[in-house]
Amino acid sequence: MSREFSKIKESVASWGDIRQLLRGGEQGQLVPVVIPKDRRGFAWMTLIFLALYFAGMAALTDFTVSAALLALLFLLLALVTMWRKAIIEIEEGTTGVRSRWGAITGTLPPGRHYLWLPWDRVDAVVDTSTEIPYSAPIVACPTAENVPLKSIEFFLKFRIVDPVAFHRTIGAGNFDLVLSSAVQDAIRQRSRRVNTERAYDLRGSDVGDMQDALNRQLGRYGVRITGANIPDVQLPDQYQQHLATREKVAKELSAYEREWELTRKRRIDTLLMEIERSKKTRDARVVEVKAAYNTARKDVARMLEEQETEAQRVTWEIEARGRAELTAAENEAKALRRLAESYRDNRAVLQYELARRRLDVGARLAENAPQPLVVRTQQGQGDSALSTLLLAQLLPRLSGQNGHSPSAQ
Repeated sequence: MSREFSKIKESVASWGDIRQLLRGGEQGQLVPVVIPKDRRGFAWMTLIFLALYFAGMAALTDFTVSAALLALLFLLLALVTMWRKAIIEIEEGTTGVRSRWGAITGTLPPGRHYLWLPWDRVDAVVDTSTEIPYSAPIVACPTAENVPLKSIEFFLKFRIVDPVAFHRTIGAGNFDLVLSSAVQDAIRQRSRRVNTERAYDLRGSDVGDMQDALNRQLGRYGVRITGANIPDVQLPDQYQQHLATREKVAKELSAYEREWELTRKRRIDTLLMEIERSKKTRDARVVEVKAAYNTARKDVARMLEEQETEAQRVTWEIEARGRAELTAAENEAKALRRLAESYRDNRAVLQYELARRRLDVGARLAENAPQPLVVRTQQGQGDSALSTLLLAQLLPRLSGQNGHSPSAQ
């Protein structure tokens, strides 16, 4: 890591060295602005005077032809020299700042230009296309806990977008001081907002706010920051030892956590195997229960079917018996109806039959009726002993005959 700020300067050089200075710098320093040396001078004036001198000789002396030729020659040399000295070539990617009598009048784009007048000149050639890298290692930046960091390296790229404002307002040498001061201030403000233990988080962190702040500060100089980052941060040695101890403890903790994680996974796998085994046992028992349930359902269904069959048979028997009794009752009713109709039709016959049956019954009753026994005795004489004895013998016989008679009542 570089331990020094990048240096920005402007150099004075001939037109042939401008490219090398703008692209490669000078002695490790950045050279975004080169002040070219004026190479024109007034040598062409000497040639003009010589041409006038020989022209006067051609007019006043006898050496007319030779003096005229020399005057013409010196005049041509003066014009060629003036033409060669007037050519200005601006490299691609650079911009020339044109001035007249010391006042800046405009810019010259890349390409060939002609400055015929000696008081027109190029004050500076500014690199306006290259993004110039700038490194700024800031030492002893305090954090939020006021712990000075060993160093913070800040890297940025900038480009000159307004060469006139840059050259006229600040210049390369002064811009180096302003840029280094602005970068230090921005870095120290950023480190003040960070805790020491999180200082390494500054590496590669988002520095867009810092870039915007620098653009606001340097924009009036015709410079724009195109990129910025913090590539490296170094903590104090004592704090680094403290972090090393914490890192060691963290590694041991991480190893313990990994070991515990492996143990936990092994236990979880064992429990999962037990759970799977229990699930299989449960599934087997569920299958057995379902089989028993299905068997019971089949038995119950068979019993219900048998009961239904028996109930259906009883129902059919009851219905058959009922139908038979109903049929018999209907037949009997029909017979009685027919008998009633026949009785109604044969009433006289029935009456006759009834009378005949009455007569038969009366005859039977008369035949079986008990016959009185009259024992006559003489009048005026009491019962003798002989008559009494005979009566006692006959009464049982008469009573026995009457008792066996079917009509005896």
